[in-house]
Amino acid sequence: MSRNANFRDLMMSGKPLAGTFLKTPHYVMVEVLAQSGLDFLCLDAEHAPFDRNTLDQCLAVAHALDFPILVRVADSSPREILQALDYGAVGIVAPHVDSAQKAATVAKSARYGLDGRGYAGSTRWAGYATQKMPDLLKRSKKDTIVIAQIEDPQGVEEAEEIAATPGIDGIFIGPADLSVGYGKTDQTSPELHSAMLKVGRAAKENSKAYMSFVPDAQKASEWHKTYGLSVFFVASEHNWMRKGAAHEAQGIHNIKF
Repeated sequence: MSRNANFRDLMMSGKPLAGTFLKTPHYVMVEVLAQSGLDFLCLDAEHAPFDRNTLDQCLAVAHALDFPILVRVADSSPREILQALDYGAVGIVAPHVDSAQKAATVAKSARYGLDGRGYAGSTRWAGYATQKMPDLLKRSKKDTIVIAQIEDPQGVEEAEEIAATPGIDGIFIGPADLSVGYGKTDQTSPELHSAMLKVGRAAKENSKAYMSFVPDAQKASEWHKTYGLSVFFVASEHNWMRKGAAHEAQGIHNIKF
């Protein structure tokens, strides 16, 4: 079975998965990181300069490589969700989901049906008109991944209702945004700790995948044990390029003459 078709089942299995946010809007980055051993990438169309063309190019390469790609959409509008999925993303991360109503709207927008994606059989995701409508409708329900990002205090308060919303597959908690929302200047507050526990319980009780951004594997291990997270968006290619370059530069500068 292809990695793309199997990714939702893998995510829901609870097996620890490693991905990263891709900030550089170029398909070569997808080609390179697909060789890394990562389980997925998430194109950050919310905080990086992805336009329709670069999004399409990156997803075309990922589709050809059978490498799972999520898109954190710029906003939760049906237009943004439709474009990401039509281009071939396995799923979307919807930012600032702070109510069950918003979660339900996002879930519906991501799947074919009345008031949802409508129907289009000519897209990359649909095989460019080579697949039959019943098969595509089934795939739309079975394989599409919808992740609600909780990053506001109101979202934490509504976590149980958001996690219980049909069509939501995963809950992404945003520790940095939440910390700022609680009026903090770092990610060590009791409020954040309580929020991560509360959202984690809601995800577990509703059989939803629980995920977050982490800086490295050490933090991923800590948060897996403490909060039950299983899907990790580890840093970004910016962090890794800078860290690798800085390490080698320092090594050269330390050479003794």
